[in-house]
Amino acid sequence: MTFDASSFGPFTQQALNRAVREAVEFVHAEGWDARPSLFALVPTELVAESLDPSVLDDSPVTLVTQETLPEGIDGGSPELADFIARTTWPEGVVGAVLAQEILIVAPEDEGALDNIRLDELQSTSGQGIARQARLFSGVLADGPSLTLIQPRPTDAELDEWGPFADDEIRLHSGDGIADGVIAALASTFS
Repeated sequence: MTFDASSFGPFTQQALNRAVREAVEFVHAEGWDARPSLFALVPTELVAESLDPSVLDDSPVTLVTQETLPEGIDGGSPELADFIARTTWPEGVVGAVLAQEILIVAPEDEGALDNIRLDELQSTSGQGIARQARLFSGVLADGPSLTLIQPRPTDAELDEWGPFADDEIRLHSGDGIADGVIAALASTFS
């Protein structure tokens, strides 16, 4: 018997947006300096019987946390790219979300990266060349995708934003920033 995802749909951009936001909240609760996380998206109807009814909502897809990635696989690393390239999904998975921590460098500072140590690149005071951020990349097997960036607040920003600043999630569009990651995730459904 073959799986027909269309019998569970629709799997829209809105459904993906909601699932990525759920991944953002999950990863944010885990704190910074974490290893990459991979999530499968499955039709809610497919897993509804296995879930506590109190956690069910009207979302057509449910986020399923995957096992922790192996040691040595860091955000933005060639090892992560290789891991994703070898990933395949079982029948019933209709999308995926990858969360990873990366360093963002302003275009005008890219030339300063030669022969520089990682600890010189970043700083929580905001004085480094690069800024730590979380990159969230999500795809549905039938095409829609989404990329979001969550910059890590600097100490100065946390002071300015107030006592609950650590709880706030500030997201920015990552359109065009991680096209390779989106393509790699999409290829896991080929």
